[in-house]
Amino acid sequence: MRRLIAAAFFVLLPVLASATPATGPLDEQAAARFAALALGCVHLEYPNKISHVMTSDADAKPPRVLTPAFYGCFDWHSSVHGHWLLARLARKFPDAAFAAPARAALARSLTPANIAVEVEYLRGSGRVSFERPYGLAWLLQLATELKTWDDPQAREWSSALAPLEVEAAQRIIAWLPKLRYPIRVGEHSQTAFAFGLIWDWAVASGDVGMVRLLDSRAQTYYATDRDCPIRYEPSGEDFLSPCLAEADFMRRLKSPKDYSRWLSGFLPGIPRDGTAGWLAPGEVTDRSDPKLAHIDGLNLSRAWMLEGIASGLPQNDRRRGSLLAAARAHRDAALPAVTGEHYDGGHWLGTFAVYLTSGAGLRQ
Repeated sequence: MRRLIAAAFFVLLPVLASATPATGPLDEQAAARFAALALGCVHLEYPNKISHVMTSDADAKPPRVLTPAFYGCFDWHSSVHGHWLLARLARKFPDAAFAAPARAALARSLTPANIAVEVEYLRGSGRVSFERPYGLAWLLQLATELKTWDDPQAREWSSALAPLEVEAAQRIIAWLPKLRYPIRVGEHSQTAFAFGLIWDWAVASGDVGMVRLLDSRAQTYYATDRDCPIRYEPSGEDFLSPCLAEADFMRRLKSPKDYSRWLSGFLPGIPRDGTAGWLAPGEVTDRSDPKLAHIDGLNLSRAWMLEGIASGLPQNDRRRGSLLAAARAHRDAALPAVTGEHYDGGHWLGTFAVYLTSGAGLRQ
Protein backbone atom coordinates (compact mmCIF):
# COMPACT_ATOMS: atom_id res chain seq x y z
CA MET A 1 0.00 0.00 0.00
CA ARG A 2 2.81 2.43 0.86
CA ARG A 3 4.50 1.69 -2.47
CA LEU A 4 1.21 2.33 -4.29
CA ILE A 5 0.76 5.71 -2.62
CA ALA A 6 4.37 6.75 -3.16
CA ALA A 7 4.41 5.60 -6.78
CA ALA A 8 1.19 7.45 -7.48
CA PHE A 9 2.58 10.65 -6.03
CA PHE A 10 5.64 10.57 -8.27
CA VAL A 11 3.48 9.75 -11.29
CA LEU A 12 1.19 12.67 -10.51
CA LEU A 13 3.93 15.11 -9.50
CA PRO A 14 4.61 16.30 -13.08
CA VAL A 15 0.95 17.27 -13.30
CA LEU A 16 1.61 19.96 -10.71
CA ALA A 17 4.33 21.50 -12.81
CA SER A 18 2.90 21.14 -16.31
CA ALA A 19 -0.86 21.41 -16.04
CA THR A 20 -2.61 24.63 -16.90
CA PRO A 21 -3.77 26.21 -13.62
CA ALA A 22 -7.47 25.63 -13.02
CA THR A 23 -9.72 28.64 -12.79
CA GLY A 24 -13.04 27.09 -13.78
CA PRO A 25 -15.16 24.18 -12.57
CA LEU A 26 -13.35 21.16 -11.24
CA ASP A 27 -12.30 18.75 -13.97
CA GLU A 28 -10.16 15.61 -13.86
CA GLN A 29 -6.95 17.42 -14.77
CA ALA A 30 -7.36 19.96 -12.00
CA ALA A 31 -8.45 17.23 -9.60
CA ALA A 32 -5.23 15.34 -10.33
CA ARG A 33 -3.19 18.41 -9.41
CA PHE A 34 -4.96 18.78 -6.10
CA ALA A 35 -4.91 15.06 -5.34
CA ALA A 36 -1.14 15.02 -5.86
CA LEU A 37 -0.74 17.68 -3.19
CA ALA A 38 -2.62 15.62 -0.61
CA LEU A 39 -1.04 12.30 -1.61
CA GLY A 40 2.32 13.94 -1.17
CA CYS A 41 1.68 14.94 2.43
CA VAL A 42 -0.95 12.89 4.29
CA HIS A 43 1.75 10.40 5.30
CA LEU A 44 4.67 12.81 5.25
CA GLU A 45 5.55 13.14 8.93
CA TYR A 46 8.11 15.95 8.78
CA PRO A 47 8.25 18.91 8.89
CA ASN A 48 5.58 18.90 11.57
CA LYS A 49 4.06 21.56 13.79
CA ILE A 50 2.22 19.81 16.60
CA SER A 51 -0.02 21.47 19.15
CA HIS A 52 0.87 19.07 21.92
CA VAL A 53 0.37 19.47 25.66
CA MET A 54 2.89 17.35 27.56
CA THR A 55 2.42 16.24 31.16
CA SER A 56 5.61 14.16 31.48
CA ASP A 57 8.61 12.82 29.56
CA ALA A 58 6.41 9.94 28.46
CA ASP A 59 4.52 12.35 26.20
CA ALA A 60 7.63 13.04 24.10
CA LYS A 61 6.70 10.90 21.11
CA PRO A 62 6.77 11.42 17.33
CA PRO A 63 3.60 12.56 15.55
CA ARG A 64 2.95 9.17 13.94
CA VAL A 65 2.70 7.63 17.43
CA LEU A 66 0.67 10.41 19.01
CA THR A 67 -1.95 10.65 16.24
CA PRO A 68 -1.42 7.72 13.85
CA ALA A 69 -4.28 8.56 11.50
CA PHE A 70 -3.60 12.30 11.09
CA TYR A 71 0.10 12.98 11.53
CA GLY A 72 1.06 14.25 8.05
CA CYS A 73 0.64 17.50 6.12
CA PHE A 74 2.52 19.59 8.72
CA ASP A 75 -0.30 19.70 11.31
CA TRP A 76 -3.32 17.72 12.48
CA HIS A 77 -6.06 19.79 10.90
CA SER A 78 -4.30 19.91 7.51
CA SER A 79 -3.93 16.14 7.61
CA VAL A 80 -7.62 15.76 8.41
CA HIS A 81 -8.77 17.93 5.54
CA GLY A 82 -6.15 16.39 3.25
CA HIS A 83 -7.98 13.11 3.82
CA TRP A 84 -11.26 14.89 3.09
CA LEU A 85 -9.77 16.09 -0.21
CA LEU A 86 -8.81 12.53 -1.19
CA ALA A 87 -12.22 11.15 -0.27
CA ARG A 88 -14.06 13.86 -2.18
CA LEU A 89 -11.95 13.54 -5.32
CA ALA A 90 -11.98 9.73 -5.33
CA ARG A 91 -15.75 9.91 -5.00
CA LYS A 92 -16.18 12.44 -7.81
CA PHE A 93 -13.60 10.88 -10.17
CA PRO A 94 -13.70 7.13 -9.44
CA ASP A 95 -11.92 6.16 -12.67
CA ALA A 96 -9.13 8.74 -12.49
CA ALA A 97 -5.52 7.65 -12.13
CA PHE A 98 -5.35 9.13 -8.65
CA ALA A 99 -8.46 7.33 -7.34
CA ALA A 100 -6.73 4.06 -6.42
CA PRO A 101 -3.84 5.68 -4.52
CA ALA A 102 -6.30 8.02 -2.83
CA ARG A 103 -8.26 4.99 -1.63
CA ALA A 104 -5.04 3.32 -0.49
CA ALA A 105 -4.10 6.39 1.54
CA LEU A 106 -7.53 6.51 3.17
CA ALA A 107 -7.39 2.80 3.95
CA ARG A 108 -3.96 3.16 5.53
CA SER A 109 -5.10 5.97 7.83
CA LEU A 110 -8.72 5.20 8.68
CA THR A 111 -8.39 1.96 10.61
CA PRO A 112 -10.16 1.18 13.90
CA ALA A 113 -6.79 0.86 15.65
CA ASN A 114 -5.55 4.25 14.45
CA ILE A 115 -8.80 5.98 15.32
CA ALA A 116 -8.82 4.46 18.81
CA VAL A 117 -5.45 6.09 19.47
CA GLU A 118 -6.73 9.39 18.08
CA VAL A 119 -9.69 9.30 20.50
CA GLU A 120 -7.40 8.47 23.41
CA TYR A 121 -5.15 11.37 22.44
CA LEU A 122 -8.01 13.89 22.38
CA ARG A 123 -9.11 12.72 25.81
CA GLY A 124 -5.64 13.23 27.27
CA SER A 125 -4.95 15.70 30.05
CA GLY A 126 -4.79 19.34 28.96
CA ARG A 127 -6.34 18.79 25.52
CA VAL A 128 -9.87 20.06 26.05
CA SER A 129 -9.31 22.80 23.44
CA PHE A 130 -7.30 20.70 20.98
CA GLU A 131 -8.07 21.77 17.40
CA ARG A 132 -11.20 23.60 18.51
CA PRO A 133 -13.10 24.52 16.44
CA TYR A 134 -11.27 24.38 13.10
CA GLY A 135 -9.77 20.91 13.15
CA LEU A 136 -12.84 19.37 14.80
CA ALA A 137 -15.07 20.97 12.17
CA TRP A 138 -12.95 19.53 9.37
CA LEU A 139 -13.07 16.12 11.06
CA LEU A 140 -16.86 16.31 10.90
CA GLN A 141 -16.63 17.40 7.27
CA LEU A 142 -14.54 14.29 6.53
CA ALA A 143 -17.20 12.22 8.30
CA THR A 144 -19.86 13.86 6.12
CA GLU A 145 -17.99 12.99 2.94
CA LEU A 146 -17.70 9.36 3.96
CA LYS A 147 -21.32 9.09 5.15
CA THR A 148 -22.71 10.43 1.87
CA TRP A 149 -20.44 8.33 -0.37
CA ASP A 150 -22.31 5.25 -1.58
CA ASP A 151 -19.32 2.91 -1.62
CA PRO A 152 -18.45 -0.21 0.40
CA GLN A 153 -14.97 1.02 1.36
CA ALA A 154 -16.30 4.43 2.31
CA ARG A 155 -18.78 2.76 4.64
CA GLU A 156 -15.92 0.85 6.28
CA TRP A 157 -13.94 4.05 6.74
CA SER A 158 -17.00 5.86 8.05
CA SER A 159 -17.52 3.13 10.61
CA ALA A 160 -13.87 3.26 11.65
CA LEU A 161 -13.96 7.06 11.99
CA ALA A 162 -17.22 7.07 13.98
CA PRO A 163 -15.70 7.09 17.50
CA LEU A 164 -13.60 10.16 16.67
CA GLU A 165 -16.59 11.76 14.95
CA VAL A 166 -18.65 11.29 18.12
CA GLU A 167 -15.84 12.68 20.26
CA ALA A 168 -15.49 15.77 18.04
CA ALA A 169 -19.23 16.46 18.08
CA GLN A 170 -19.44 16.02 21.85
CA ARG A 171 -16.62 18.50 22.35
CA ILE A 172 -18.46 21.11 20.29
CA ILE A 173 -21.67 20.44 22.22
CA ALA A 174 -19.88 20.83 25.56
CA TRP A 175 -18.09 24.01 24.49
CA LEU A 176 -20.70 26.16 22.76
CA PRO A 177 -23.08 26.76 25.70
CA LYS A 178 -20.09 28.15 27.60
CA LEU A 179 -18.80 30.35 24.77
CA ARG A 180 -20.24 33.73 25.66
CA TYR A 181 -18.96 35.60 22.60
CA PRO A 182 -18.29 34.62 18.99
CA ILE A 183 -14.69 34.48 17.77
CA ARG A 184 -14.31 36.99 14.94
CA VAL A 185 -10.80 36.45 13.61
CA GLY A 186 -9.46 35.44 10.22
CA GLU A 187 -7.66 32.27 11.30
CA HIS A 188 -8.32 28.88 12.88
CA SER A 189 -10.28 29.90 15.96
CA GLN A 190 -13.03 31.70 14.02
CA THR A 191 -16.46 30.37 14.93
CA ALA A 192 -18.52 31.30 11.84
CA PHE A 193 -16.55 29.20 9.33
CA ALA A 194 -16.44 26.20 11.66
CA PHE A 195 -20.17 26.54 12.26
CA GLY A 196 -20.81 26.22 8.52
CA LEU A 197 -18.90 22.93 8.33
CA ILE A 198 -20.52 21.62 11.50
CA TRP A 199 -24.00 22.64 10.31
CA ASP A 200 -23.52 20.74 7.05
CA TRP A 201 -22.41 17.68 9.01
CA ALA A 202 -25.41 17.94 11.33
CA VAL A 203 -27.84 18.19 8.42
CA ALA A 204 -26.24 15.25 6.60
CA SER A 205 -26.18 13.20 9.81
CA GLY A 206 -29.69 14.11 10.90
CA ASP A 207 -28.37 15.46 14.20
CA VAL A 208 -31.28 17.67 15.20
CA GLY A 209 -29.67 18.52 18.54
CA MET A 210 -26.60 20.01 16.88
CA VAL A 211 -28.74 21.94 14.40
CA ARG A 212 -30.72 23.43 17.27
CA LEU A 213 -27.58 24.29 19.23
CA LEU A 214 -25.99 26.07 16.26
CA ASP A 215 -29.21 27.91 15.50
CA SER A 216 -29.40 29.04 19.13
CA ARG A 217 -25.79 30.23 19.08
CA ALA A 218 -26.41 32.03 15.78
CA GLN A 219 -29.27 33.95 17.33
CA THR A 220 -27.04 34.95 20.24
CA TYR A 221 -23.91 35.74 18.28
CA TYR A 222 -25.01 36.99 14.87
CA ALA A 223 -28.72 37.67 14.44
CA THR A 224 -28.55 41.38 15.32
CA ASP A 225 -25.17 42.14 13.72
CA ARG A 226 -25.08 45.23 11.50
CA ASP A 227 -22.59 47.00 9.24
CA CYS A 228 -19.82 44.42 9.31
CA PRO A 229 -16.58 46.37 8.68
CA ILE A 230 -15.45 44.46 5.60
CA ARG A 231 -13.48 47.54 4.54
CA TYR A 232 -11.02 46.66 7.32
CA GLU A 233 -10.32 43.26 5.80
CA PRO A 234 -8.04 41.54 5.31
CA SER A 235 -5.67 41.43 8.21
CA GLY A 236 -2.18 40.46 7.14
CA GLU A 237 -2.40 36.75 7.96
CA ASP A 238 -6.08 36.00 7.33
CA PHE A 239 -7.19 32.94 5.44
CA LEU A 240 -10.85 33.42 6.36
CA SER A 241 -12.99 36.54 6.12
CA PRO A 242 -14.80 37.29 9.39
CA CYS A 243 -17.59 39.17 7.59
CA LEU A 244 -18.13 36.80 4.66
CA ALA A 245 -17.85 33.67 6.79
CA GLU A 246 -20.61 34.92 9.06
CA ALA A 247 -22.82 35.76 6.09
CA ASP A 248 -22.10 32.38 4.50
CA PHE A 249 -23.07 30.61 7.70
CA MET A 250 -26.25 32.59 8.24
CA ARG A 251 -27.61 31.78 4.76
CA ARG A 252 -27.80 28.16 5.89
CA LEU A 253 -30.29 29.06 8.63
CA LYS A 254 -32.69 31.44 6.91
CA SER A 255 -35.22 31.50 4.09
CA PRO A 256 -34.12 33.55 1.05
CA LYS A 257 -36.51 36.35 2.01
CA ASP A 258 -35.37 36.53 5.62
CA TYR A 259 -31.74 36.17 4.61
CA SER A 260 -32.04 39.01 2.12
CA ARG A 261 -33.32 41.26 4.85
CA TRP A 262 -30.60 40.24 7.32
CA LEU A 263 -27.85 40.69 4.71
CA SER A 264 -29.05 44.21 3.89
CA GLY A 265 -28.27 45.24 7.44
CA PHE A 266 -25.11 43.17 7.81
CA LEU A 267 -23.35 44.09 4.54
CA PRO A 268 -25.21 47.15 3.25
CA GLY A 269 -22.52 48.10 0.74
CA ILE A 270 -22.91 45.19 -1.70
CA PRO A 271 -23.47 46.80 -5.15
CA ARG A 272 -26.48 46.02 -7.30
CA ASP A 273 -24.83 46.73 -10.66
CA GLY A 274 -22.93 43.45 -11.21
CA THR A 275 -19.47 44.94 -10.63
CA ALA A 276 -16.62 43.14 -8.84
CA GLY A 277 -14.48 46.07 -7.71
CA TRP A 278 -16.20 46.50 -4.37
CA LEU A 279 -14.07 43.67 -2.92
CA ALA A 280 -10.58 43.27 -4.33
CA PRO A 281 -8.65 39.99 -3.94
CA GLY A 282 -5.88 40.02 -1.36
CA GLU A 283 -2.27 40.36 -2.54
CA VAL A 284 0.33 37.74 -1.62
CA THR A 285 3.84 39.10 -1.24
CA ASP A 286 5.77 35.94 -0.33
CA ARG A 287 4.38 32.43 -0.83
CA SER A 288 7.37 30.87 0.92
CA ASP A 289 6.26 32.51 4.17
CA PRO A 290 3.67 30.27 5.84
CA LYS A 291 1.70 33.14 7.35
CA LEU A 292 1.82 35.48 4.36
CA ALA A 293 0.71 32.59 2.15
CA HIS A 294 -2.55 32.60 4.13
CA ILE A 295 -3.83 35.28 1.75
CA ASP A 296 -4.07 32.72 -1.07
CA GLY A 297 -6.38 30.76 1.21
CA LEU A 298 -8.34 33.91 1.95
CA ASN A 299 -8.98 34.47 -1.74
CA LEU A 300 -10.14 30.86 -2.16
CA SER A 301 -12.43 30.95 0.88
CA ARG A 302 -13.79 34.36 -0.05
CA ALA A 303 -14.70 32.97 -3.47
CA TRP A 304 -16.77 30.09 -2.07
CA MET A 305 -18.31 32.30 0.62
CA LEU A 306 -19.37 34.88 -1.96
CA GLU A 307 -20.94 32.09 -4.01
CA GLY A 308 -22.64 30.78 -0.90
CA ILE A 309 -24.04 34.19 -0.01
CA ALA A 310 -25.41 34.59 -3.54
CA SER A 311 -27.02 31.15 -3.34
CA GLY A 312 -28.90 32.16 -0.19
CA LEU A 313 -30.60 35.13 -1.83
CA PRO A 314 -33.75 35.15 -3.98
CA GLN A 315 -32.95 34.54 -7.65
CA ASN A 316 -34.06 38.05 -8.60
CA ASP A 317 -31.93 39.79 -5.95
CA ARG A 318 -29.86 42.42 -7.73
CA ARG A 319 -26.86 41.88 -5.45
CA ARG A 320 -26.23 38.40 -6.82
CA GLY A 321 -24.39 39.73 -9.87
CA SER A 322 -21.82 41.67 -7.84
CA LEU A 323 -21.38 38.80 -5.38
CA LEU A 324 -20.68 36.34 -8.18
CA ALA A 325 -18.44 38.79 -10.04
CA ALA A 326 -16.32 39.26 -6.92
CA ALA A 327 -16.26 35.48 -6.44
CA ARG A 328 -14.90 35.03 -9.97
CA ALA A 329 -12.20 37.65 -9.38
CA HIS A 330 -11.06 35.90 -6.21
CA ARG A 331 -11.20 32.48 -7.88
CA ASP A 332 -9.10 33.69 -10.80
CA ALA A 333 -6.56 35.30 -8.47
CA ALA A 334 -6.12 32.28 -6.22
CA LEU A 335 -6.41 29.04 -8.15
CA PRO A 336 -3.27 29.52 -10.29
CA ALA A 337 -1.27 29.82 -7.06
CA VAL A 338 -2.22 26.33 -5.85
CA THR A 339 0.86 24.63 -7.28
CA GLY A 340 2.74 23.04 -4.41
CA GLU A 341 5.86 25.05 -5.23
CA HIS A 342 6.15 25.90 -1.54
CA TYR A 343 5.17 23.34 1.07
CA ASP A 344 4.05 26.20 3.31
CA GLY A 345 0.94 26.54 1.13
CA GLY A 346 0.97 23.24 -0.71
CA HIS A 347 0.15 21.18 2.37
CA TRP A 348 -3.29 22.84 2.76
CA LEU A 349 -4.32 25.05 -0.17
CA GLY A 350 -5.37 22.06 -2.27
CA THR A 351 -8.21 21.44 0.16
CA PHE A 352 -9.45 25.01 -0.17
CA ALA A 353 -9.23 24.75 -3.94
CA VAL A 354 -11.27 21.53 -3.96
CA TYR A 355 -13.83 22.91 -1.52
CA LEU A 356 -14.31 25.86 -3.89
CA THR A 357 -14.26 24.15 -7.26
CA SER A 358 -16.38 21.16 -6.24
CA GLY A 359 -19.06 23.36 -4.64
CA ALA A 360 -18.74 21.52 -1.33
CA GLY A 361 -20.35 24.27 0.71
CA LEU A 362 -23.35 24.53 -1.60
CA ARG A 363 -24.64 21.00 -1.24
CA GLN A 364 -27.54 20.49 1.14
